[in-house]
Amino acid sequence: MQRPRLAVRGLLLIDNRLLLVNAWPDHRGGLWCAPGGGVERGASLPDNLKREFHEETGMTVAVGDPCLVNEFHDPDSGFHQVDLYFRCTLVAGTLDDTWRDPAGVVSYRRLFARADMAGLKVKPDSLADAAWGEGILYDPLEPILR
Repeated sequence: MQRPRLAVRGLLLIDNRLLLVNAWPDHRGGLWCAPGGGVERGASLPDNLKREFHEETGMTVAVGDPCLVNEFHDPDSGFHQVDLYFRCTLVAGTLDDTWRDPAGVVSYRRLFARADMAGLKVKPDSLADAAWGEGILYDPLEPILR
């Protein structure tokens, strides 16, 4: 049995718009998510998030308070991931279409207003509430999108 994978993700608002990235290479499926990724042992959650955020966006962020814990799974494969979301503030960098994710996963980065979120395919379902809300939210296990 596989153990759950732990990942960190950052919620960055710029001019009251949320930065999102494509979830799969070549934007397969059209799914958007917050920048971030898997946690490496021996580094703190904020340090992991700073690394992942920079890899995917070219931007440097300061990591603030946690705001969402989300779990998702694929009942067919047994894959289970726990994502810890943190509020972030921009330290350096700008959106740059020429930036290349070294892992080759993220190729699109966009800012979305809250009103745009209703028409987007995003995960988790509570992403907008976490980004524009207060406190910390918990999303129990939700199925992965294919």
